[in-house]
Amino acid sequence: MDRVRRDALLVVQAQLGERRSLAELVGHWHEPVWQYVRRMLDRPGLADDVSQEVWATALKALPALKQPERFAAWLFTIARRSVMDHLRQKYREGDLVEIDPGGGARDDDVAAVLDRAQVAEGLAQLPAPEREVLILYYLHDLALEECAQVLTVPAGTVKSRLFRARRLLRDNLVEKGYSE
Repeated sequence: MDRVRRDALLVVQAQLGERRSLAELVGHWHEPVWQYVRRMLDRPGLADDVSQEVWATALKALPALKQPERFAAWLFTIARRSVMDHLRQKYREGDLVEIDPGGGARDDDVAAVLDRAQVAEGLAQLPAPEREVLILYYLHDLALEECAQVLTVPAGTVKSRLFRARRLLRDNLVEKGYSE
């Protein structure tokens, strides 16, 4: 069963009151949500707090979700709103978010070429829209359409942001002396 169908089934079961399905849904998506928030805010402790806000909002709104097959996009939309609200609040207070280049990207084939710190440093230096689309598309395996729903932009805009983000990340890493 693919991810979308599994999530949709779990959502419907959770909406019908099955706690085990709700626990499985949260168990599956807790880490990806935390990683997304962590990479967007670059502060692990803050990511814990904002992730809790995301889950509190999501669990409260889950009974009203009318399209269970859109759960991943719906959840990341909530996470994005929480992150953006937090960033706006910090900006208003004049407390800029510090960049922690050792934040860490996921271990995968990229790790064979660049280590985690190098990729995380490159991601942290990208503008937020480009960083966000790379995180959603590559690190959380959301489809183009799901990314478009989360970012509230057309799929064509997601494609162009991905193109620009990949180019910026590559250029940034090459500039730092990492080979192409």
